[in-house]
Amino acid sequence: MNSISDNLSLEFSILKKYSHNIIQLFEEGATVPFIARYRKENTGGMSDIDLRSFYDRWQYLVELKKRKESILSLLAGDSSVSDQIRKKINNAISKNELEDLYSPFKKARKTKADEAKEQGLQPLAAQIWSGQRSDSLSAINAWCQQHNIVMSAELALAGATEILNEAISNDSEVLKQGRLELLKHGMLNSRVLRGKKEEGEKFRDYFEYQEAINKVPPHRLLALFRGKKESILKLSVSLKHEKNYPDALVFTHLNQILDFSASDSQRITSLQRRYLNIAWENKLLPKLETDVLAQLKERAEDGAIQVFADNLNDLLMAAPAGAHRVLGVDPGFRNGVKLAVIDEQGSVLDHGVIYPHGPQNRVQEATGILSKLIHQHGVAWVAIGNGTASRETEALVKSLISDSNLDCHAAVVSEAGASVYSASPIAIQEFPDLDVTIRGAVSIARRFQDPLAELVKIDPQAIGVGQYQHDVKVSQLSKSLANVVEDCVNRVGVDINLASVSLLSYVSGLTTRLAQNIVDYRQKKGRIESRSELLKIKGIGDKCFEQCAGFLRIRNGKEALDQSGVHPESYPLVQQMAAHLTLKASALMNNTAALQQLKQLAPTFAQAGDFTYTDILNELAKPGRDPRPEFRYAAFDQGVQKLEDLQEGMTLEGVVTNVAAFGAFVDLGVHQDGLIHISQLANRFVKDPRDFVRVGQVVNVTVLEVDVQRKRIGLKANGL
Repeated sequence: MNSISDNLSLEFSILKKYSHNIIQLFEEGATVPFIARYRKENTGGMSDIDLRSFYDRWQYLVELKKRKESILSLLAGDSSVSDQIRKKINNAISKNELEDLYSPFKKARKTKADEAKEQGLQPLAAQIWSGQRSDSLSAINAWCQQHNIVMSAELALAGATEILNEAISNDSEVLKQGRLELLKHGMLNSRVLRGKKEEGEKFRDYFEYQEAINKVPPHRLLALFRGKKESILKLSVSLKHEKNYPDALVFTHLNQILDFSASDSQRITSLQRRYLNIAWENKLLPKLETDVLAQLKERAEDGAIQVFADNLNDLLMAAPAGAHRVLGVDPGFRNGVKLAVIDEQGSVLDHGVIYPHGPQNRVQEATGILSKLIHQHGVAWVAIGNGTASRETEALVKSLISDSNLDCHAAVVSEAGASVYSASPIAIQEFPDLDVTIRGAVSIARRFQDPLAELVKIDPQAIGVGQYQHDVKVSQLSKSLANVVEDCVNRVGVDINLASVSLLSYVSGLTTRLAQNIVDYRQKKGRIESRSELLKIKGIGDKCFEQCAGFLRIRNGKEALDQSGVHPESYPLVQQMAAHLTLKASALMNNTAALQQLKQLAPTFAQAGDFTYTDILNELAKPGRDPRPEFRYAAFDQGVQKLEDLQEGMTLEGVVTNVAAFGAFVDLGVHQDGLIHISQLANRFVKDPRDFVRVGQVVNVTVLEVDVQRKRIGLKANGL
């Protein structure tokens, strides 16, 4: 039997040594970002996405192995378990297969088949199955008389049938092939429960619905399962053409299960086929239906979680506006428009509230306060949240900038999750003296400067880029989203002297406690001047330093390389490279000519490994480069403020807020996102909308349809 490492090497098509190395690194506590970035020689350059898949599969196989050991231990003293069954348990390749094998040996209550066996009907069942005896009532009656069994032929036949039903439906191979047949050729059916039509109006598309199981998209599955959960829909599965057991499947191994000797013919007789069909109808289909529906739900959840993870990745990796002085604006009507000015490092300089809209309509006073804040603090950007009163506030700000000829720009940004942050323990700790509403304005301003640094403070599930997120397993969703945040943070890198506890806690190797220790050290001592200084901070030992150091950036510190993604363990190599050209290590940074020479000298430093050497050259070419795109913002049409202002044929600019399997949602500034259906994304076939659009992307669209009553906007993408 292959080891787990060997199995993974086959599954991921990698050399056995790489599979072994990766498992060893995980067992030593290395993180995915660290392995993906700094241990490429050990993995053959495997990406962080593939490493995550490898890790999940490794965990699955470890759990499978433990379950096998547990089952074999439980069956150790059971004489009814054959060596063949034990071998099958050892060789099982999935948890489903394993549980199918174990299922017949863990019966908690007596079945009708058990009663029939106690009545001595097992030999009769075996003879009927083998064809040695007809299942006619006269033949059954003769057998009962011959064996002194006192019961009617009808009852004896019913008992023998129960034995056959149980034997067939408990056989792991029958279950495995039946399950595969349903997943490949089955149909998913849905009907409305009696008396639920009115209550379940939103599910009307599924009142009488049927679709091939292998073609139902994840978002539709989740809608169906939501209808089932709300007791509106009844779901079932069936084979495409008939409810009989598939003709293509042959099960000669049933002979052994039924304890009789027969020829090893590969042909199923018509009589055996009839009993297979009886078992299919009475036992197998109901049993497999539960399994298949569970697999479909899992598939749908995986799809929804992947959509959420992809959108979150795009949102976190959105272009940062950068280190500007920003006036964050959280719009509102009755309760006013909340304001917060932050400096280039995100510190709050000023705050306030204005009431330019109804019912107060204090426009003159509001523009005066805005003008004063912009002038006094040298504000470069006004970031306006896209919630209630957003467009009215945007019009006010842009009018002020234009009329007063201010050297300032305005942009509308998503405020999703800002209210969640403003009332969170993190916000209270950051701004104990600020009103909860002002904290929201601070969050809007900061996320404009750097979406990643600010959004890590908010539970990803509150950011609003998911699809059916309330219908999936919370633990699985949380784990997936945490992985996305971790990967994004480490891909970008973190300025150790500016980062919050929330941001630092996602750095490879750091926990929330260690992140807090770094901030405490920083507040007590002042600036951290080098990566090596990290070892002076409580809780950070050699192993932790190895995992985190390469992802932490120190600008203008004692060591020039500390601002780059070069890991400290490679500093001696960089110094050797520089010495080869009679230069200092710092002189290699941004030095195109020197780096070109070093590229030619790669064989001289072969001991470093090709991956590591190439990565170092790339880092030295652009030290600490930000992988995120260049900043761009959408210019909303000032003549379009609300849904009623939209007209078919209009061409507008908007921002993608969410991408689903069926298309993309776009904010046009009318408080209701429009939908670009997948069929309207491009002039060619689109398999995955994310191949064309990402969350946060500015897009140009044409309005195809406006339904004011149902609040629906149909859009077509231009130029994608």
